[in-house]
Amino acid sequence: MSMAVAGMIAGMALGFAGYFGGFGAFLLVAALGAVGLVVGRFAEGDMDLADFFRSRDERRR
Repeated sequence: MSMAVAGMIAGMALGFAGYFGGFGAFLLVAALGAVGLVVGRFAEGDMDLADFFRSRDERRR
């Protein structure tokens, strides 16, 4: 699935949540989407847990 299609689906989900559930549902869907993104990146091997704990200077090297 391309990134454009995934972004469109995420945007539609957030729009429906905001329209039908209000702002609280919008925030819940956005937070769960962010958690899903991070878990998916870990599962694919694109992200490492150490990425969250490195200082900014170490990432540039």
